[in-house]
Amino acid sequence: MNDAHEDPRFTDDEYAFLRHVRFGELPPAVRPEDRIELTETDPGRGAPEDAPERWDLRHG
Repeated sequence: MNDAHEDPRFTDDEYAFLRHVRFGELPPAVRPEDRIELTETDPGRGAPEDAPERWDLRHG
């Protein structure tokens, strides 16, 4: 038998090459000056003021 069939494991360099072939290059990293601060908002409570009395969802 061929030695390649006996041990199908790849080296780290071969795995890196296969990842590059499959996925391509990573996008450039976002620079710290291009980042923004995330502001979380409170979720809405209850139904909106102008909500219908009955929500009929069967007409979709």
